[in-house]
Amino acid sequence: MCRHLAFLGTPLPLGDLLTEPPHSLYRQSWEPRRQRYGTVNADGFGVGWFADGDPVPARYRRAVPIWADLSFTDLARVIRSGAVLAAVRDATLPGADGEAAAAPFASGSWLFSHNGAVPGWPRSVAPLVPALPATDLLSLEARTDSAFVWALVLARLRAGDDPGRALADTVTEVAEAAPGARLNLLLTGADTIVATAWGDSLWYLSREGLGTVVASEPYDDDPLWHEVPDRTLLTVTRTDLRATALKEPSPASAPAPSKEPRT
Repeated sequence: MCRHLAFLGTPLPLGDLLTEPPHSLYRQSWEPRRQRYGTVNADGFGVGWFADGDPVPARYRRAVPIWADLSFTDLARVIRSGAVLAAVRDATLPGADGEAAAAPFASGSWLFSHNGAVPGWPRSVAPLVPALPATDLLSLEARTDSAFVWALVLARLRAGDDPGRALADTVTEVAEAAPGARLNLLLTGADTIVATAWGDSLWYLSREGLGTVVASEPYDDDPLWHEVPDRTLLTVTRTDLRATALKEPSPASAPAPSKEPRT
């Protein structure tokens, strides 16, 4: 479900990341090479980027396939940034909430994307609702599993957790509530990328002096691409890249299956 990409490095045109490479995110919208679930990503797209001197990112999101937006390639050719997050969407529930459901989600100085799905949504994660402030629930950008996962991450960030812990604890919590959840998350700030590999593919490409790309799949055949092992937290700054194993949820802590009749 979905393909996404984050970049941190020397400012360059968005098109160099999103439309120009031979297997770019643009092409992955109809022909992904390593997508394990779904076949196309035509339920919307979005890109967020940071401009020099502005801590709040800009966003451009649409409910149409990326190839159907005739203006996007022109915008991508001239907009430059050194911190970017972009995604093409394969909706868990087609048509749900349109543009508002397209990543990246944003708050303050953060951009967020979720590649995956939460099985049993929304009932499976109902036990997690009390942990969220009522205002966060009422202000969900979309009625989707991804927007809810973002609310959980954001609540932790606002409580003072560092980005890595916020993602890691959210993944563990959702995986306990909804076994089988696929939770590849991307969180991007002006100087940081934090990502999880949990149930789907994740790769990174790092070039000295140019920067680092973290993506669902390689956008070209450069041998410097590295696959991130499943159950891994990846943290990227402008000077460092670290991979840390994520904790598996305890089977004993997973909730028992609901015995309510199906409707």
